[in-house]
Amino acid sequence: MKMKKFLCAALSSALVITALAGCGGGGTDAGSADAGSSANAGGDVYTVGISQFAEHGSLDNCREGFIAGLKEAGLSEDDGNLKVLYQNAQTDTGTAGTIADSFVSQKVNLICAIATPSAAAAYNAAMDTDIPVVYTAISDPLQAGLIKEDGTNVGNITGSSDKLPVEEQLKMIRKMMPDAKKIGILYTTSEANSISTIATYKELAPKYDFEIVDTGINTIADVDLAAADLVSKVDCICNLTDNTVVEALQTVIDKANAQKIPVFGSEIEQVKNGCVASMGIDYFQLGKETGLMAAKILEGKASAQDTPYISASAAELYVNTAAAEKIGMTLDDSYVSTAAEKFDTIEA
Repeated sequence: MKMKKFLCAALSSALVITALAGCGGGGTDAGSADAGSSANAGGDVYTVGISQFAEHGSLDNCREGFIAGLKEAGLSEDDGNLKVLYQNAQTDTGTAGTIADSFVSQKVNLICAIATPSAAAAYNAAMDTDIPVVYTAISDPLQAGLIKEDGTNVGNITGSSDKLPVEEQLKMIRKMMPDAKKIGILYTTSEANSISTIATYKELAPKYDFEIVDTGINTIADVDLAAADLVSKVDCICNLTDNTVVEALQTVIDKANAQKIPVFGSEIEQVKNGCVASMGIDYFQLGKETGLMAAKILEGKASAQDTPYISASAAELYVNTAAAEKIGMTLDDSYVSTAAEKFDTIEA
């Protein structure tokens, strides 16, 4: 599996480098000319570069929702007025930078950046151009340096936040585990979103008589040992939307299952894949709203800099009864009945 991911990342990098090579020779031939030139000249075809930091359910849903939002606004490849260039960094920050540079070299009309590292790379690459950046799946735009203290955008960039409903999640865990004391959180030390979210958890946890035990990792290779150690110290695990950890979510779940403790997710896909429950947001809908925003920017009806970023709508309860049964956890039927969606199988 690790070799497969390595090969995928290498292939992604190779494709991007190839694209760079094709655009770097002066742009005199049709293939290397500005990708967005037809939109600029005729106003009928827009080229959007989508840079996604990792490949997992929530970010995939964001991307699919984004494209659906563009389509709802009348822009789609089927209609011939949209060209989508998609690249995935496979959780590699360097690759995210290369992808962003490639899109800028191709002079796309807009970059959609999914997750914080891709957003930061896209903004830095496009900063001295007129290419707008629209991000999504950013938990804390302020911590990520994408908005100012007053909430305004730092430049030609806007988007949507998937800030986690931390207090609602704590309430849910307390409801499901009346006697629990310690919640474990695994996170990547370089992810600004994770650091910000953990700070919120630590601030609110005492209100619900919880203690947060957090363990930082640097790479996906650290997850196995870190998860094995963490599950021995806590009553449950709360999984964030940390891209590196989500990539290795099954490892975390396996370690927790062996210890007979639940893993609580942050969104619906994690619950489908074996987390017991989550107070999560709808990432497809978040992506769709972001796509509608991007369409206005593409068509000149709004500017990225002057468009306020938006946040995800209210969280809903998702429950996986099969995941609970696997660890012998008894669920309150009356509470489970309030779930927006309930699953009785594990997809992973």
